[in-house]
Formats: sequence, structure tokens, C-alpha cells
Amino acid sequence: VQLQASGGGLVQAGGSLRLSCVTSGFTFDRAVVGWFRQAPGKEREAVACRANSNSNTLYGDSVKGRFTISSDNAKNTVYLQMNSLKPEDTAVYYCSAEPRGWMVHFWNGRSDYWGQGTLVTVSS
Repeated sequence: VQLQASGGGLVQAGGSLRLSCVTSGFTFDRAVVGWFRQAPGKEREAVACRANSNSNTLYGDSVKGRFTISSDNAKNTVYLQMNSLKPEDTAVYYCSAEPRGWMVHFWNGRSDYWGQGTLVTVSS
């Protein structure tokens, strides 16, 4: 199983970034896939996830209305479009996959699969 995240970088407040996570080794269209983040000195938090079987999505309160998660089942890839970025969005972002499709399991940080992080830095 592999999850390869990319797309992080440095952006000014108010700007946008799109993260990508290319996956392999599990049945993507049955999985819940999504993103967590961890800022320095803070606990890891769930950002967004998507159940690929029915397209249901879930967002953390701090990113609702600004971030959008999507998937391309043909490419086994999950995306996170981040708009109106704020300095408090600065964190290492991790993609994750819960292959059994259990969204609650995913949101509680109990996914089976994790990718390496990609750093997002938002300057004020």
C-alpha cells in the first residue's frame, strides 16, 4: 500500500493550494479517503474525508466553506482544494485511507493507511 502526498508549499493568507494524494494497493472506490493535519505543538486533527462508495463528505469545522475534498477513482487519487487560507492552517497535512469504508473509524484517526506528510505554510 502506498499513499504519496504532494502539493504543499508556502502561500500568503487568502491564497489557495491544492493537495494531491496518489494511492495504490487497496480498493480505492470502496475506501474512505481524506486528510489530517498537525500543526507544531498541537494534536493531529481531521480535516476532510470522502467515502468513495457514495461520495459522502465530512469536513472539520475550521475548514468548512473553504476546503473541498474530491476523488478521481480512475486515478486512485484524492485531492484537497484549499481556498482562503489562513495562518492557522499552517501544518503538515497527511493523507489517509480507511479501506473498509468506515467514515467514523477514519475520523477518529484509526485508518489503516497513512501517507507521508506535506507541509503547508501560510504567511500573514
